[in-house]
Order: sequence, then C-alpha cells, then structure tokens
Amino acid sequence: MKKYSITAEPREVLGRKVKQLRKSGQIPATVYGKNVKSVSIAVSGDAFAKVHKQAGETGLIELTLGKDVRPVLINTVQLHPVTAQVLHIEFRQVDLKEKVKANVPIELVGVAKAVTDKIGVLLTILDSVAVEALPTNLPENIKLDVSVLAEVNDELKVKDLKAPTDVAILDDGELTLVKVGALVSREASVQAAEEAAKKAAVEAPVEAAEAPVEAPEPIPTEAAKEEKA
Repeated sequence: MKKYSITAEPREVLGRKVKQLRKSGQIPATVYGKNVKSVSIAVSGDAFAKVHKQAGETGLIELTLGKDVRPVLINTVQLHPVTAQVLHIEFRQVDLKEKVKANVPIELVGVAKAVTDKIGVLLTILDSVAVEALPTNLPENIKLDVSVLAEVNDELKVKDLKAPTDVAILDDGELTLVKVGALVSREASVQAAEEAAKKAAVEAPVEAAEAPVEAPEPIPTEAAKEEKA
C-alpha cells in the first residue's frame, strides 16, 4: 500500500479569523477519532492538494504534528460553493488494528460492447461503494470490467464487484452500478419531432379549418358618427 504524508501545525486561530489563515496559503483543519481528543491544526494548501489528489478518501496518510505522527484518513473536505476553494478539512485518526468504514471509488475498465457497436450508451449509476477493512487494507479503488455489457438494459451490480479478500463490501448486492441505455442520436430526435408534428396535424379537427371566418365589424366613418350624434 502506498504511503502518503503531510505536515501540520497547531492552530489557535478560530472563527472568522481563519480568513487571514487562508490568505496566507494555509487551510484550517481538525483531527478527530475514536478515543482521540479533537485537535485544531493548519496545513499547507499546496501540500494538501497534492496529497488529496493521490490518496483520496481511502489512502492512509501519516500526519506529522510536532513530534507525533498520526495515521489519518481524509474524512471531509469543505469547499466554497462558488469558488470551490478548500475552506476546512477533517482528518480522521484511525487505529491500524481496528477496521474502519469508507467509501471506495469504482474504476471502470474496458469499453462496453454496446458502446463499441453503437447501439447504446453507458450510464454510471453509482461511482463508489461503502466498504469495511483495516486502514492499511483499504483499496484506492475497485475495478469493474464493463466490456461484457453488450445489449441495451444490460447492467452490472454491486454483487459483480471483485473486492480483495480482506475488504468487505457493505452496500446491497442488488444495487445497480452501471447500465446500458438506449442510444438516441440527434438525427433520431429530429425525426421523432417531425413525425410527432405530422401526427398532430393529421389529427387536428377538420371543422376548425372549415369554420366560417366572421367579417370584421366596419370602422365607422366620421359621417356615420355625426349621424348617430
């Protein structure tokens, strides 16, 4: 299993003052865990971005805080809703001898035959599954071969995943992961719209077309106005 590491510093800045921390390139964070006292820390934004890209939520990270080295997982990353800037991080400290639960990404392998034959499009229903394993055994991903999908409506479910023997999948085996949907081309969509328009025109009441058109009421002339007066 790959090892990742990051260095943190104790953080005393709290509340709204953390804005200044972010401006300096640091990200406020917290370390918590079972039987672990929560600690406020700060980490380098650049260092975290690199580690997060490599480790994701399942990679075990050695977090150095002073003289302590703590095994942690990235549990939550809070992002700004507009700028996507990382606002806060939660690291979960784990016991290497105790199993943990985590969501593991699914990596699709191969190309569905239905896609190759241009009769369908591959739809991803779920892109991760919940698992339980020792922290050192958490996989970065679980691969799923989609090349066996040959027809529209063919699908692969959670029970079709092949996880390592030391990893237990917690999700219901009948949940659909990927499915082949019907391929609708742009030309087919246009043709369907034209056929619908023709059908609507044929079914329109004939009486509506033959209904007499009432003549508009004549606009009174100035002379007629004077006669009425």
